[in-house]
Amino acid sequence: MIQSRTHNCNELRLENAGERVTLCGFYDNLRKVSKNLGFLILRDFYGVTQVVVETEEMMDALNGVNNESTLCIEGVVRERSNKNPGIATGDIEVVPDSITVLGKCIYNELPFEINHSKEADEAVRLKYRYLDLRNPSVKEKIVLRSRIVSKLRSSMADHDFLEITTPILTCSSPEGARDYLVPSRNHPGKFYALPQAPQQFKQILMTAGFDRYFQIAPCFRDEDARADRSPGEFYQLDMEMAFATQEDVFVVIEDVLPPVFAEYGIYKEASKAPFKRIAYRDAMETYGTDKPDLRIDLTLSDVTDLLSDCGFEPFKGNTVEAVVVTDFNASRKVIDKLCADAEVISGFKSYWFKIDENGEIVGGIAKFLQDIKDKIVDGLSLKPGCFVGLTSGKKADALKAAGVLRRFLGEASETHMKKDCYEFCWIVDFPMYEIGEESGELEFCHNPFSMPQGGMEALCAKDPLDILAYQYDLVCNGVELSSGAVRNHDPEIMIKAFSIVGLSEEAVKSKFPAMYNAFCYGAPPHAGIAPGVDRMIMLIAGEESIREIIPFPMNKMAQDVMMGAPSEVSEKQLEDVHIRIELPKSEENRS
Repeated sequence: MIQSRTHNCNELRLENAGERVTLCGFYDNLRKVSKNLGFLILRDFYGVTQVVVETEEMMDALNGVNNESTLCIEGVVRERSNKNPGIATGDIEVVPDSITVLGKCIYNELPFEINHSKEADEAVRLKYRYLDLRNPSVKEKIVLRSRIVSKLRSSMADHDFLEITTPILTCSSPEGARDYLVPSRNHPGKFYALPQAPQQFKQILMTAGFDRYFQIAPCFRDEDARADRSPGEFYQLDMEMAFATQEDVFVVIEDVLPPVFAEYGIYKEASKAPFKRIAYRDAMETYGTDKPDLRIDLTLSDVTDLLSDCGFEPFKGNTVEAVVVTDFNASRKVIDKLCADAEVISGFKSYWFKIDENGEIVGGIAKFLQDIKDKIVDGLSLKPGCFVGLTSGKKADALKAAGVLRRFLGEASETHMKKDCYEFCWIVDFPMYEIGEESGELEFCHNPFSMPQGGMEALCAKDPLDILAYQYDLVCNGVELSSGAVRNHDPEIMIKAFSIVGLSEEAVKSKFPAMYNAFCYGAPPHAGIAPGVDRMIMLIAGEESIREIIPFPMNKMAQDVMMGAPSEVSEKQLEDVHIRIELPKSEENRS
């Protein structure tokens, strides 16, 4: 069978008229006019070409052939009489003298129409992902992903970084999420872990004398899905630099990322270096989040002194935060929905009032504020047309709720959000330690391998909650792309840092033997970061769900419904790795 194509389905032009060609592709659709006339659309990876069937013999060759079968078309190119400017090949058509079925689609009905697959239920799309990917609008996101990754690799190489792959089978390490464990056949009772990140390996590479490392690293974390986080596995642009400071890392990232966003993004404008630096505590006070969307020019104001005694019960004894929006003309219905949506996200109620054209306080909680109207207007510099959103509670809760409210107000405003650009910023000076929400005990705030600001002296002399770390987050349009840090390369400082959270010297040496021992042989100061590739591409492509830019994503329950993973395995496979399964009683009853 000869199927070598002479051209793809996006290649033929008017200058090819009269040529004999061979095309291969998918049977997209056929508009049948009569028994000897029909218009077939052939689609391949590159585009579409119209094939005009003009004989009964050629029409018979298509009888019984279902859409999405793969065909080989041989014929002659000619100029179209009714040109189609909407497609690249719209000036020509192919008249076939041979039609061969290369791969038969045996189903008369498809799970969904290929060109409208994005309208189908997500579970069906994921089950038939190979059909979903035939949709040009779905496919183009995966093509975009490939081009972006290629550009990132090229740019990192231009900055003298060496691409080095690190192990997938490694040991369990505390990285902040659950590990995926792999039982060992040759070592009964012991397990490998899939890496949550190449953290230890890249630091060991610095100790080994490799000056600049990077890779497009696969990472594995057993955590729940979100719109901007895929469960199970994800990829990051992992990098590390020896003899480097925080600013050295910033310079590289600020040179590598903006051109990629500007070239491939739905917006063609991206922040120029240097990105804005915002201390963590300032970000929380000003924006109510450590992931601020700087396209929104709204900020928070602490109005506790103004409003805590106004008589409105939710404000009594609580911190009260305000977001002032000028020229906000939304209806009561829009405002109520906006506050309800903000409550769903933050878990806390929002309140409001407006200043009408006469300078009066109206709407929302206005009746509680009439006696202190002048004080409020002067304190917040309010003018007619101003809208004031309010949140209250413990300080952290009030800030969090106000941060969510700020975002919704900015998005709803016509003048307070610049939507057609990528705004980057660095969040810096994170606390080294925090009190864990679940444990109630002192924990590392971010990466446990970070260098404390002030080094050993700070660890010995300061209250742990007052110690800052050389840790930083990269944020773009309100999405955290990455965390990074100047690493703790001194074994004595490492021991002290872990002792503060209750981990003994013996435990540190036991949990991180390779890295600790490597540092004892003279480690260079080093720093790094690892922007999430999936999140970057999601932003660049303008997609709301991260699953749209992953070739074979899992669903929200970390299941691959196409392949049927996770799946049961045979008793023999379990015996080989010395595993016996004991299901919870609820699972036994269900099966």
